[in-house]
Amino acid sequence: MDLAQAVVLALIQGISEFLPISSSGHLILVPELLGWPDQGLGFDIAVHLGTLVAVIVYFRRDVLAMSIALVQPQRAEFQLALRIIVATVPLGAAGLLFSDQVEGVLRSPTVIAASTAGFGAVLWLADRLGRGERAETSLSWLQVAAIGFGQALALIPGTSRSGITMTVALSMGLSRRAAGRFSFLLAIPAIAMAALWQLIRFLSDPESVPWLALALATAVAAAAAFVTIALFLRWIERFGMAVFAIYRVLLGGVLVYLL
Repeated sequence: MDLAQAVVLALIQGISEFLPISSSGHLILVPELLGWPDQGLGFDIAVHLGTLVAVIVYFRRDVLAMSIALVQPQRAEFQLALRIIVATVPLGAAGLLFSDQVEGVLRSPTVIAASTAGFGAVLWLADRLGRGERAETSLSWLQVAAIGFGQALALIPGTSRSGITMTVALSMGLSRRAAGRFSFLLAIPAIAMAALWQLIRFLSDPESVPWLALALATAVAAAAAFVTIALFLRWIERFGMAVFAIYRVLLGGVLVYLL
């Protein structure tokens, strides 16, 4: 992997990880369309580490408060921390049960095209019909579980982890900002689990490591992700999800045409 390829793919990961447009789908499709070789597990670990650092730094006050609350359950943040843990369980279970399918048949361009367009349309409907004002702390346990099962669907490339979790949250009456915040806080354990799984696979079958390219990719992904989170939360409060839904439907159509 050369440095230019590393920068381009790291930018894609950093931007698309937190936009509701599917980072995994783009990281599969862009090399495919440009004829680039697979970036390898080492790269995937590096960019996931970058985006993980970005979301932790951006929500550092929330992360610190919830971490303290886990050992001091009387604090108000304990309930939010517990909700994030519960909503993460379905993703972890689905990842263990269906890892072969996720790495196999589900990585096809046809699946990516269908999930990109289909879940994009559902996101638009949830945004248009939801229009809620509830905060993330008001979620019932059943609603938390529903968001968690929605997040598990993000194992299908093209679905978008942030997109599907915000879709479910919006449909349950959360405000756009609350849906975005809860989705991004959910990203912390989700990205950490993905990076850990990739690291385990990497260590079981190690490959040569282009350290300079990976270090650059980590830094670029972190910077792009941090800026994306900040801008996205401001954007959706004013304009909603329509532009992302339209992008996804158009991208799905282009992919069907190319296929």
